[in-house]
Amino acid sequence: MPPRTTDSAPERRDDDHPNPDQETAAESSVGRGPEGASIPGEGAAAETGDGARPGPADGAEGGHGADPVPGAVGTPGAGAPGAHDRLRAESKSAAEGGPDGHGSPPCGTEGGVEPRVAAMRRAADGGRRWRAAHLAGCAALLAVALTGGAIALGGVRDGRAGAGAEAVSAAGAPAAGVLARGDLDSGIGALQKHLRAQPRDFGSWATLGTAYVEQARTKGDPSRYPQAERALKRSLELDPGNDQALAGRAALAAARHDFTGALRDADRALKQNPYNERALCTRIDALVELGRYEDAAEAARTADDRRPGVPVFTRYAYVKELRGDVGTARDVLERALEAADSPGDIAYVATALGQLAWNQGEYRTALGHYARALAADEDYLPALEGRARAQAATGDRAAAVEGLERVVARFPLPGPLVALGELYEDRGADGDRAKAGDQYALVDAWTSLARAGGVNADLDSAMAAADHGDKKEALRAARAEWNRRHSVHTADALAWALHVNGRDEEALPYARRATATGYRNAGFLYHRGVIERATGNDGEARDHLKAALDLNPGFSPLGAREARTALKDLEGTR
Repeated sequence: MPPRTTDSAPERRDDDHPNPDQETAAESSVGRGPEGASIPGEGAAAETGDGARPGPADGAEGGHGADPVPGAVGTPGAGAPGAHDRLRAESKSAAEGGPDGHGSPPCGTEGGVEPRVAAMRRAADGGRRWRAAHLAGCAALLAVALTGGAIALGGVRDGRAGAGAEAVSAAGAPAAGVLARGDLDSGIGALQKHLRAQPRDFGSWATLGTAYVEQARTKGDPSRYPQAERALKRSLELDPGNDQALAGRAALAAARHDFTGALRDADRALKQNPYNERALCTRIDALVELGRYEDAAEAARTADDRRPGVPVFTRYAYVKELRGDVGTARDVLERALEAADSPGDIAYVATALGQLAWNQGEYRTALGHYARALAADEDYLPALEGRARAQAATGDRAAAVEGLERVVARFPLPGPLVALGELYEDRGADGDRAKAGDQYALVDAWTSLARAGGVNADLDSAMAAADHGDKKEALRAARAEWNRRHSVHTADALAWALHVNGRDEEALPYARRATATGYRNAGFLYHRGVIERATGNDGEARDHLKAALDLNPGFSPLGAREARTALKDLEGTR
C-alpha cells in the first residue's frame, strides 16, 4: 500500500468546549485499561524518534478560487483567477447554466455518469498517448472533473428544501455535529444558506472551512482548499484567535502537506482550547508526518487523556505501527472498531485493520476487514483500493483490475493510478502498456491540479516519477520533501530517487534510515535490498530482499517480481 497518511483519518466535527471529565462508556472501555493506562499496550519506556525538525514553512494564505459562500455579506473578494480558473477556461466541456450560474450540481451526471467518470472516459478515448500534449489534455479534463461540482457547491441548493434544512438548528445555525452525522454536501449547503443570513457568525465560517477540507479529502478534490482557506480566514477576521478556525486551518495545512504550519496552528488552537479534538488529532498527524515519532506518541497520550475516542485511537495505532509494534497497533484498532458506532468510523477503522494485515502479508485477513468496511460504506474509496490490492496479491488479477478501474474512474489519485498501471504492465495483454502509460500520465495531471490548490505534492510526485516518469524530477521532488520533513516515507522516497539516478552510495544511508524505526514495510525492504546489491553489500541485499518477500510477497506486482529475480541472481553467485 502507499503511505497511509494520518491526515486522512476521521474526526468528529463538534469542537464545542467539553467537560474534560465526561467520556462515553464506549470510549472508556477502549481507552482505559485496568491499571489506568489510557491507551492499551502503552509502556513506560520512552520511544526514540529521529527528532528531525525541518525549518519553518510558510503558512497557506490568500488562495484563489471561488468565494466560499457567493453573495454572503462581507465575504472577501475572489481575487485574481488562479490556476484552476485557467485550466477550466482551456476546456469548454465544463458544465454551465446552474441555478446560480455556477455550473452543474455536485455529484451530478453527464448522460447518467458522474463527471469524474466521464472525464476519465474522455481521457481514455482521446488516445493512448502520454506525451506532453496528452498530459495537457488530461490536466484539463481532470480540472473539469475535479472542479465542475465544486463551483456549484459554492451556491445555495435552490429547489432542494429538506436535505439541507434538517441541518439547521432553531437558532438558524447548523446543529453541532451535523456534518459528521449526515450528508456532507447537504450540510455545506445548509451552512452556506445560514451564512448568507448571518454573515458574521464566525463559528459557522470555521465549520464551513473545515467541511470544505473534509470534502476535498473524501472526494479527492484539491480545488476545495482555496475555498476552505477563505472561509477560515473570514472566521478569524470576525473573531481573531478562535480555536475552531485555528483548528480548521491546521487541518487545511495538513491536507496540503504543510505539516510545520499544521503543527503551529494546532498548537495555537490548543492554547485557546486544550480540548479541541480536531487540533489534538492534527497535532499528532503533523508530528508523525514530520518524522517526530516520539513526540507523536506523547501527543497521542495527551489527546487520549483529553478526548479519548476513535480518532485518537486510530492515530495512536499508526504511531505504534511505524515503530514496528504491530501487535499493539492491531489491538488498539480492534478495540477502536468495537467502539465505533457510525458507518464512517466503522469503515475507516476496518480499513486501517485491512491495511495493517496487508502490510504483514495476511491477505485473507485483510479481505475480511475490507468486507467489513464496505458493509458499512459500500463506496468507501480506501477500502475499495485496499481490497483490489489484496485481490491482486492473492492472484485474483481480474478482480483487482476491475476494482482499481472503478476507483480511478471516480477518484484519479496517484496511489490507485500507479497501482492500476502496474497491474496493466504485469498483465501484458494487447494495449496494456499504453493503458499503463495513461495512468502514469494522469498522476502528473493530478499533481499539477493539487499544486494549483496549494497542495505540496512532492512526495507523491517523487514516488510515482522514480519508477514511471522523469527520474530527475523524482530526485528534485524527493530532495525538496526531505528538506521539509524527515519521516520514514521521505527517507525511502529519497533513497529510491537517488538509486534510479545511479547514485547508490548516496542512497544507502537514506534506505537504512527508512527501515531504522522497525516499520514493517516490504517496499522499504525491497528498496534497501536493491540499493545494497548495487553498492556491493550482497549479504545484506539477500537478507532484505528475502525479508521483503517473506513479509508481503505481493507488495507490488512489478516490485515483487524484480525482488524475486534479484534474489535468485544473488543466490546463484554465492
